[in-house]
Amino acid sequence: MEETLPQAPTPEPGSPDTAGLHKPPRKLTVTRVAARRSIELTQSGFATFQRAAKADGAEESGLTALIYATMANFATDAAIAVALANTLFFASATAESKTKVALYLLITIAPFAVIAPVIGPMLDRLQRGRRVALAGSFGLRVFIAMLLIFNIDNWALYPLALCMMILSKSFSVLKSAVTPRVLPPGMDLVRTNSRLTVFGLVGGTLGAGGVAALTAKLTGSTGALLFAAALAAAGAVLSLRIPSWVEVTEGEVPATLGYHGEDARTEVLDPADPDQVQPGKRRQPLGRSVVTGLWGNGTVRVLTGFLTFYGAFVAKATEHRPVQQIAMLGVIGAAATIGNFTGNASGARMKLGRPQLIVLSCTVACLAVAVVAALLDNLMGAALATMVAACASALAKVSLDASIQDDLPPESIASGFGRSETVLQLAWVIGGAMGVLLPPTWWIGFTAVASVMALGLIQTVVSYRGHSLLPGLGGNRPQHAKQGILGAHSSGEPTS
Repeated sequence: MEETLPQAPTPEPGSPDTAGLHKPPRKLTVTRVAARRSIELTQSGFATFQRAAKADGAEESGLTALIYATMANFATDAAIAVALANTLFFASATAESKTKVALYLLITIAPFAVIAPVIGPMLDRLQRGRRVALAGSFGLRVFIAMLLIFNIDNWALYPLALCMMILSKSFSVLKSAVTPRVLPPGMDLVRTNSRLTVFGLVGGTLGAGGVAALTAKLTGSTGALLFAAALAAAGAVLSLRIPSWVEVTEGEVPATLGYHGEDARTEVLDPADPDQVQPGKRRQPLGRSVVTGLWGNGTVRVLTGFLTFYGAFVAKATEHRPVQQIAMLGVIGAAATIGNFTGNASGARMKLGRPQLIVLSCTVACLAVAVVAALLDNLMGAALATMVAACASALAKVSLDASIQDDLPPESIASGFGRSETVLQLAWVIGGAMGVLLPPTWWIGFTAVASVMALGLIQTVVSYRGHSLLPGLGGNRPQHAKQGILGAHSSGEPTS
């Protein structure tokens, strides 16, 4: 006997089920297909982004959390730049207000120039609180962004904007001290720093910059500043999610910039007996390769800091309409983006067998392009200088990272990164000050900055050859200096 399967009851005419049965399917339109495809591509892109951020054991080591915080830093910087584009760089960059900018620049940067040399030693003594310090650099930016909303048209704009930049640079210094503590197994510092930069540029500068530009177009600078405040608040939360082991500093030996030779020391530690003195009292002088890299990178950063401000003032000094002025900065910004991507991509793939030579070559290239820009005396020369400087800055920084990793013992690498980043940020500040103070004429500005860079290049070459123009701060030291004891020095010798 054939078994009959039960059938669903037939719905009554006019019932909701009947209406549903006779309802025609939704028509697939081009708009709906495009929307569905966009959602699929967005989900796929986000999944790819997460896989890249967590690749090579980055999630387990804590690098992924630092990547997200770094992206927030880049994003906040981009949003602030967009928000102030029509105020600080255009509406206010007149000859009269430039004097005010210079005054506030000196007032704001002078304390930073005094405090910056203390940041490295302070990090060495900061046993707990590195994550809080990172979050604090974001939290202060939330507060300043809100203040900017109410001071967008008065003199307070200048010190507040410069404080935002200084807090961003402070994050970079703090991040450099944290990065060695979140290295995944099998990944070196060069690849790690390149990954941080690429994620910051793509997800932070380009992504957030685009959203901020759209927000500014729809709501003005106030909306972009609110967006920047939201990004900074997110950055504070992301910083606190970095693993707690970045706080552990047991056994670390702080690095020092100064070196006055073995004869100046009353006692030098024996590497074969590392336990003879407590680690907290040891000091690790930087070797010749690292110091040469610092001088070269610092010279390059003078140019990048200069270009950050100078193009805006030259654009405003022209008689072009605002749209043309924006186009001028767009050309310079595009050149910087191309150079930065090229430098980081190349640095991640290069064999850094002799990083000192790479740094030296980058320094020579930057000085040469500054001279060319002075001779060309036009926008194309400035764009060329920006692209070369951005590329050289990335390559030189990668080479410096390699020198620190190769030349310093493991217990001093984190401190060495913090000290080196402090020096580079100070060099950037010097260049930025020149970009504001110099007359807005291409050849004058580039001639002046090239003169300063020439001195930096001379010191870099001299350090590379094992000598120095400045006692204690050059290359007249061994490639790998021995650890010394805090306070074990002759009269007048600094200990940090």
